[in-house]
Amino acid sequence: MDDEIALPGGNVGGAVRVGDTVRRATGPWTPAVHGLLNYLADAGLTGIPRVLGYDDRGREILDYLPGTSYGEDVPDDVLADAMRWLARYHRVVSSYRPEGEIVWRTSRGELAADQIICMHDYGWYNWIGTEAGFSGVIDWDMAGPGVPLDDIAFTAWNTAPLALPGDPSYQAARLRLMASAYGDTFTPLQILEGAPIRAQRSVRVIRAGQEAGDAGMLNLAKVGEPERTEHRLKDLQRRIPEIAAQL
Repeated sequence: MDDEIALPGGNVGGAVRVGDTVRRATGPWTPAVHGLLNYLADAGLTGIPRVLGYDDRGREILDYLPGTSYGEDVPDDVLADAMRWLARYHRVVSSYRPEGEIVWRTSRGELAADQIICMHDYGWYNWIGTEAGFSGVIDWDMAGPGVPLDDIAFTAWNTAPLALPGDPSYQAARLRLMASAYGDTFTPLQILEGAPIRAQRSVRVIRAGQEAGDAGMLNLAKVGEPERTEHRLKDLQRRIPEIAAQL
């Protein structure tokens, strides 16, 4: 076997590169995620890792997406490209209706009529870019049922970034950019108001996972989660009127 190279980024769980593949630990949710990725690949969606099976250590094998991950300061053009890609993903995945009770990492049950399978971790740290720009999305293990605004609001939380104090006019401009690039399905104000709701979901998911002994969620405790999100959530709730006034 080729040498393993630890891949940077991500707090939930480590991944290593072996040649042109990525190896990751699996869990009860892995078959559901593989079903999703296989459907997206068959539907022709680009920018996703392809499922290649399992290795002799029981790890999933995915193909390696060439490029580099972005840092916290994502330029406007990259954010716009990412939102256009998210809109394409939502259009494609809206036709994916797995039947019966499905085990995802953060939930278990049947897909409701008003739900799609969201990526649920659509932040800058999971975006891959090349010299040509935004090119793909990695780390799909948090995928599961939700509504489109869940993914958009999560992006606003991490990449506007509403989670951090900043110039209200700048953050409002980023929300307008996101809404426009996605296709004006949601207003900037709807995205703003959805961000704290989505952050609350993150707190619940992380805490529940930690209580259940999910190793990835326990890893998040090393960076102060979910308490860090709770603190940032309270701060955002104080800042929302200032940002809304700029919209």
